[in-house]
Amino acid sequence: MFNLIHPVMALVIVLVFDQFGLSLVGAVLVSAFFAGREHAQAEYKWIEHYGNGKRANMKWWNAFEPRVWDFHSWFWNLVAPIGVAFSFVLL
Repeated sequence: MFNLIHPVMALVIVLVFDQFGLSLVGAVLVSAFFAGREHAQAEYKWIEHYGNGKRANMKWWNAFEPRVWDFHSWFWNLVAPIGVAFSFVLL
């Protein structure tokens, strides 16, 4: 049940924007928000596990390393909310 929080949040936000006829805008904003959030989470994971706790040790590409992304972060927190948002817009 906990895994559904972000997709449900995305759907609610798109539904609110849909009330004003801006469902595509809502979907884009939801996508940008969750992409930015997960990128920041990946940065913090990398800094904690591989950067000795210092941001200065991190290069710009380290947040994209697969070893800091697990199934929960890339699917439930990134792909699922974006998929739900755009599925609502396209259907």
